Amino acid sequence: MRYDVIGLVAGWSLLLLTIPLAISPIVGTIMGDDLSILLWSFVPPIAFCAIVGGIMVRMGSRRDSAERLRDREAVAAVAMSWPLIVAVGALPYWFGPTFHGPITWDGDGGTLYEILGGMIRGWFESMSGFTTSGATTIDPHVSPRCEMVDDCIASQPYGILFWRSSTQWLGGMGIIMLGMLLLSRALGGGMSIARAELTGPSLSRLRPRLQETARALWGIYIGLTILEFILLYLWADLTWFNAMNYSLTTMPSGGFGTTDGGIMDFDSAHVEGIITFFMVATGINFSLFHFLLLKEYTKVVNDQELRVYLLVLVGAWSLFTLNLVHSAGWDWGEAMRHGAFQAAAIGTSTGYASADFASWPVLSLFVLLFLMVVGASAGSTSGGLKILRLRLAFGLARREIHRMVQPRAVVAVRINGEVVDDSRMWVVIGMLSTWAALAMISTVLLAIFEPTHSLETILSVIFAALGNTGPALGAFGPTSTWAGLNWYSLLYTSVLMWAGRLELLTVLVLFHPRTWRSEKPKSD
Repeated sequence: MRYDVIGLVAGWSLLLLTIPLAISPIVGTIMGDDLSILLWSFVPPIAFCAIVGGIMVRMGSRRDSAERLRDREAVAAVAMSWPLIVAVGALPYWFGPTFHGPITWDGDGGTLYEILGGMIRGWFESMSGFTTSGATTIDPHVSPRCEMVDDCIASQPYGILFWRSSTQWLGGMGIIMLGMLLLSRALGGGMSIARAELTGPSLSRLRPRLQETARALWGIYIGLTILEFILLYLWADLTWFNAMNYSLTTMPSGGFGTTDGGIMDFDSAHVEGIITFFMVATGINFSLFHFLLLKEYTKVVNDQELRVYLLVLVGAWSLFTLNLVHSAGWDWGEAMRHGAFQAAAIGTSTGYASADFASWPVLSLFVLLFLMVVGASAGSTSGGLKILRLRLAFGLARREIHRMVQPRAVVAVRINGEVVDDSRMWVVIGMLSTWAALAMISTVLLAIFEPTHSLETILSVIFAALGNTGPALGAFGPTSTWAGLNWYSLLYTSVLMWAGRLELLTVLVLFHPRTWRSEKPKSD
């Protein structure tokens, strides 16, 4: 393992992080935040990123940098850089008034217990942001800013709220991948980094050169974000600040809002309709948008994963509607409206809520849990296991059943007309089995950490963390925060978010002894 290469990747990632850290206080100043709060919240992390990132880049840079980064270093660099970025991202919450920290803003000095608790909650909030999970611990019981206010999240400084949204937008496509792809000429291994950080079983080149592929993907991502902002601001009549923040958190399938109630506070069919459209878009493989721009419509129409993805959303919408009408007594219009929104929000792991879905009938709760696990398409910004993986596993099961009936038959598993080789199938099976094993182990651990909560609550928290969905069911539904979890649970679920965002295997590579084996110099 070449540690200087890992430091080089982490260093460039920190330097890139200074940009959104610097923009956030500017937005806060425009919105009228207290300047002293903004300075204390953002200057220390900006200085840390600039100084430490610069030192790491300087120490790791060599003339042969472009020749040194290989798959093992790329995976380890991505997996290790995320906790570092999350730790820096937690500082604005901890130094600012969001949680108790070394600086007190409420006039009363926090106890050591409160300061440590604020550090853990800041870490959790940052991890939830960068992994686009959307679960929050900003709550009147733990935030000194929320005393004597009706809305805890809305009472936070605008600069902090913009920072929360920015973390999700950067995490959606991968901040490390962005930095490395922009600098792929100086540092090789860009494709390895992209594979390690992007969601889904594979990453296809859309253009001959990796930098062109990166520009295409990020161009689509930025373009859709701007389009949503325009529609929310001009058509749905949101303020520019709300339109900007919800655009930044919809496209990465994030789910952070600017108020405690989030989307529910608007109670607007226009807002929900626009956001539903863009949530569905976030769950589609971004390469298909590129094919649309190239007018290669056949590739889009014939994509099997897209068909299954849309079928799952329509099926969930239908079940929600029928269940709410016949079991909860809703009228058809409201049931269809909120059913469509929640199918898209949970199916794409965005996590918004237009209603308190934790109180819906049992069938709807089961469908919600199913959506948390399944997720959307590979190559999208959504979480979960991904439609493509489950489609391949189903194809493998069909092949084995066919072999039992006809042992001599040669049956291939195909996706979009192409044969999937067994090596890729084993990776998919490994991912699914690891996910299932981790979910079972985590359920037992969380039951030990949180003995007073129901099985429904614990299972949904595990699925929401691993699937990067955010809101859970039971005690941690859309009208509640995760502040009720103890420190052990917050730390553990934040690790699950990290593992889920990096598709498990990227994180588990760190625990393989060969990853850290030093390379012996080649003999002449």
